[in-house]
Amino acid sequence: MSRTKTAETIENVEFPSFDASKATDQIRAFTEKGVEQSKEAYAKMKSGAEETQKALESTFETAKSVSSDLSFKTISALRANAEAGFSHLEALIGAKSLSEVVELQTAFLRKGFEMTVAQAKDFQTVASKAAEDVSTPIKTAFEKAIREIKAA
Repeated sequence: MSRTKTAETIENVEFPSFDASKATDQIRAFTEKGVEQSKEAYAKMKSGAEETQKALESTFETAKSVSSDLSFKTISALRANAEAGFSHLEALIGAKSLSEVVELQTAFLRKGFEMTVAQAKDFQTVASKAAEDVSTPIKTAFEKAIREIKAA
């Protein structure tokens, strides 16, 4: 039987031998690298979660404190308004003439308007400070997270 050219070519082709020990070493190295990366990712996630928890706790404590401040301001304003109303009522009862009643009423309305403006400014100041105080821990945590992302 004569050999064909194709049969000769097939006999001359060498197939690389498969070394299982090299493959095992490569798989082991790949697996170890994956485990290490997973541990690093978990550590970063855990650290981030702990920082977020601290920021939220701080925010809630600040919100509680600010809420108390706003409540006290509100009670103080209501008390001042009630006292002004009772004082005005006493003055009206003691009025001797209609012109005196009109004068007392005008003064009361002017004073009431001025008190309302002053109280509104106080509330605005407290509310602005409250918003800043409540948002500061979250803002700080967010900025830190952004810096870490940019660094990575």
